[in-house]
Amino acid sequence: MMTKPIIEEEYNESLKKLETLELETYLSGEYDANNCIMEIHAGAGGTESCDWASMLYRMYSRYLEKNNYKIELMFKQDGEEVGIKSIMFKVSGINAYGYLKGEVGVHRLVRISPFDSNKRRHTSFASVGVVPEISKDTTIEINEKDLKIDIYRSSGPGGQGVNTTDSAVRITHLPTGIVVTCQNERSQIQNREHCMEVLKSKLYTLELEKKNNEINSMKSNKAISFGSGKRSYILCPYTKVIDNVSGYSTSRAFDVLDGWLDEFIINGLRK
Repeated sequence: MMTKPIIEEEYNESLKKLETLELETYLSGEYDANNCIMEIHAGAGGTESCDWASMLYRMYSRYLEKNNYKIELMFKQDGEEVGIKSIMFKVSGINAYGYLKGEVGVHRLVRISPFDSNKRRHTSFASVGVVPEISKDTTIEINEKDLKIDIYRSSGPGGQGVNTTDSAVRITHLPTGIVVTCQNERSQIQNREHCMEVLKSKLYTLELEKKNNEINSMKSNKAISFGSGKRSYILCPYTKVIDNVSGYSTSRAFDVLDGWLDEFIINGLRK
């Protein structure tokens, strides 16, 4: 006769299998299984926003490392005093885009500023962008006449790792205004190739958004765009993280900032 603990163990194992199967149904999009490119940009607010962008990068890095994803830095612009103005990195691993696509939007931080001698409460903003890595075989027409290409010297915080040659590449797609910058490689040619790959991914995503907007315009529900508020991280006067899209929230704000995003990611997929 089976004992109660064994029955409970089998029941819990069955629940885990069902949850895995459920998640697989949410990760059936055309590019969900692909690697992706993530970007974080500090909003207005100088030091506060740059520090917040740096905190977000740390949060995602911890989450990705914990889940065995590989991070490859492609571009980073440091803040004038602290933090990050802008950063772009590639995430490699199974279903990277599928899991991270829901992170797109504006992330808001409310806290007592460590940079304010009067210890006042500040609100900071940073935007997160995610696009799938598109196969090189995917046909996306890009006219060379539509591109403005700038070559410049890579910037960095100093030390031997800084590239001292004019190898960083910035490509502006004039019809859409999309700007892509890469400086991670020492070769100008490699950086240009990376830029073109990212530009292709962004143009594809833009076309996808246009189609989705056309569909959403026929529905009563309002579409969530890149500029929409994604999540609020409140550290003062109480601690709470609230996802504006899925409605999921937790009081474990510092754990979330330490990379414990699993529940937010899963609830975002179910939405």
